[in-house]
Amino acid sequence: MSLPLATSLIDGKPDRSLSGHTLEVIDPAREEALCALEEADEAAVDRAARSARRAFAAWSAMGTDQRNDILFAIHDRLIAEAEPLAALEARTTGLPVRNLAGLVRRAAINFRSFAEVASTLSGETYVQNPDYLTYVTREAKGVAGLISPWNAPLALSSMRIATCIAFGNTCVLKPSEYTPQSVLRMVELMHEAGLPEGVVNVVNGRGQVTGAALVDHPEVDMVGFTGGTSTGRAIMAAAGRRLKPSIMELGGKSAAIVCADADLERALDGTLAGIYASNGQQCLGGSRILVQRTIADRFIADFVARTRAIRIGDPLDPATEMGPLAYAGHRDRVLSYLDIARAQGAEVLCGGERPAGFDKGYYVEPIAVLAKDNASRVCQEEIFGPFASFLVFDTIDEAIAIANASDFGLVAYAWTSNLATAMRCSREIRAGTIWINTPMMRELRAPFGGYKDSGTGRDGATSSADFFTELKTTSIPLRDVALPQFGAAPPI
Repeated sequence: MSLPLATSLIDGKPDRSLSGHTLEVIDPAREEALCALEEADEAAVDRAARSARRAFAAWSAMGTDQRNDILFAIHDRLIAEAEPLAALEARTTGLPVRNLAGLVRRAAINFRSFAEVASTLSGETYVQNPDYLTYVTREAKGVAGLISPWNAPLALSSMRIATCIAFGNTCVLKPSEYTPQSVLRMVELMHEAGLPEGVVNVVNGRGQVTGAALVDHPEVDMVGFTGGTSTGRAIMAAAGRRLKPSIMELGGKSAAIVCADADLERALDGTLAGIYASNGQQCLGGSRILVQRTIADRFIADFVARTRAIRIGDPLDPATEMGPLAYAGHRDRVLSYLDIARAQGAEVLCGGERPAGFDKGYYVEPIAVLAKDNASRVCQEEIFGPFASFLVFDTIDEAIAIANASDFGLVAYAWTSNLATAMRCSREIRAGTIWINTPMMRELRAPFGGYKDSGTGRDGATSSADFFTELKTTSIPLRDVALPQFGAAPPI
């Protein structure tokens, strides 16, 4: 029986690629093909980029209130379709459906939130020079090429789209070839909610084919990417050859500092969620857990006991806390770090086997190791899976130094009841977001992004407006000011 075909979506309609090259999309829980994905070639990318360019004039000229009516309608449509969207995403990503209701809601809220941000944008006026009135306005920048990852397709694709189109831009989105279906359905729902054709186009395919053509296309004015650091470097270099601005949310190896004075039950809940939520496949995971020596034995033992009790199963089962990893190659990469850990002197505390009762699927028992030191590869390299690396510290000075001894700087966590310690972590840790006594909390109005190898630029109210709009300065004389008169007859 032939597989259903997933194509690109251009001008609001399915678009067939002339290359005819297809990729299988695999259900990670069953290791069965879900559909055949038709890869967009250069010609398809060209059609999508030109569609976005055609739509830009009308969309950018539309009044903000009129655009916002559409964005609010998208929010409502996604909320209404939350359950089938969550089920589709669970089947294609392996993420537990119990956690996806929140992520689908987050996807919908992105459109509402950035519609509200666009409504509050204002210009500037300068009257310090008595001869001139100078004012500054914001204008949409143009067509964006957006590339989203496989670990949270709806949440992260919607963030890129919403921050782009709310300010009057249009876009071409390339989702991951591993998890395209929920994103494609989301964009179909956006058109059903009234989004004009061409404002958001979708091209499917691999990064080296479809993604490369998108970044290099002359009609693409800017690039937004969420994904791994090495891929981000390549995309940013390609964009730079055409002087295209880019925003990059990249990898992380975040520290979660647990001090002896913390509420240890809450810290235990928070650090478990910080590394094992979303099957451990999240750039902001607290994958380096730093525990103060006086509580280390107890805390690590409790953590390991809870880890062993995590309910692994079918992502569509509401009782499941952890599903399979996204694809076979990624599972194999995560497991390879067990050998690396052992070779560098780490103690494997738990995990790494195929869970009992699962003959198929990319399932892995969640892993925890006690690392020899912070220089270990399991403490320096982003594993991007359910793999926790413990380190023990004595003083908060040491903990902050360990947290900063990384090429990454996306987020950090600190668990403490001491206000001075909390403020020191906030001030001294080199990361874009610091969470104190809480696991992941996203304030969409605030900037989000990373230091160092964790990215460039920020998402958020003001930050997204700065990236997705151009500033224009206009000066008007208030009286007839004296002008030079080149070529005029010299005074007598």
